[in-house]
Amino acid sequence: MSVITPKSEEFLQRYLNNASPTGFEAEGQKLWLDYIKPYVGEWQTDNYGTAYGIINPGKDYRVVIEGHADEISWFVNYISDDGFLSVIRNGGSDHLIAPSKRVNIHTADRIVKGVFGWPAIHTRQGDDANLTPKVENIFIDVGAKDKAEVLEMGIHVGCVITYEDEMTILNDRYYVGRALDNRIGGFCVAEVARLLHENKIELPFSLYIVNSVQEEVGLRGAEMIAQTIKPNIAIVTDVTHDTHTPLLSAKKHGDVRGGMGPSVTYAPAVHNKLLKLIIETAAEKDIPIQREAASRRTGTDTDAFAYSNGGVPSALISLPLRYMHTTVEMAHKDDVNNVIRLIYETLLKIEHSHNFKYF
Repeated sequence: MSVITPKSEEFLQRYLNNASPTGFEAEGQKLWLDYIKPYVGEWQTDNYGTAYGIINPGKDYRVVIEGHADEISWFVNYISDDGFLSVIRNGGSDHLIAPSKRVNIHTADRIVKGVFGWPAIHTRQGDDANLTPKVENIFIDVGAKDKAEVLEMGIHVGCVITYEDEMTILNDRYYVGRALDNRIGGFCVAEVARLLHENKIELPFSLYIVNSVQEEVGLRGAEMIAQTIKPNIAIVTDVTHDTHTPLLSAKKHGDVRGGMGPSVTYAPAVHNKLLKLIIETAAEKDIPIQREAASRRTGTDTDAFAYSNGGVPSALISLPLRYMHTTVEMAHKDDVNNVIRLIYETLLKIEHSHNFKYF
């Protein structure tokens, strides 16, 4: 059963194609809020840009469903006299994939186009035969003759840089593009809000649909919004690795395969009773799930919610993703659909003041 409509898929494409780098998520958050506003009673943003809508506001019992809005990117760190740009990471950007990528450099009033250059294979001989990309040697060419022309374009140290790439659908089966990590999580929680509205569900609690900022630099947006909302429960969705592609070890990284359903995680931050409810819901509603374990921390916003406010029962529902932190991240349509269904059906199982005391 597919819950994703052509209209919602059109929103997904617009949302993924829009840039939303860490610390500069505003334009993406505006798109997301415009989409969810018809489905919520209230909406808010905080000082750093985390956005959320509230269904059934004003109740004492507060439940959060959450994804994060930001994508990895680069910062201009240095401009050479010859007009080439050196960069530093903004989040977990992969220097190995940078050469030959087209980029957008975000200035105060426009986007300037550029490319990550790289020496031609013919020139990499002798001592340079094994030249490999490093953060210290990758560079951007904007076609300028010198530093002065770069500055005239409005480019300066601190400008943020995103890859120029758009969402496509591969084999009518996979969503492909940059920043599925994790704007597709924001899409999933927005779709849950839509379903609750269209099905006229009356929840016995206030539901906060949250799209957090700055996850890629330390879960900072979730850390802040958890203190603002003070939820009783948090269900977080993020991506996890589809380990059934070449060069990955399922034994090492977890046995998760795209198209086989969302993955639920066992970890200290994941509350056992809430996880049990999610797994029981999946079984009852015939939603396929996979399982994985996280050592010490999940590395997702689950950790920020779980350890806030004296402890918030939290759980993680993950979307299998191929080629994370590249421009060709791939998520199976069925998995996206089932992440939405699993969150939605779990919410219907949560009762007013549901007791998640540990024992």
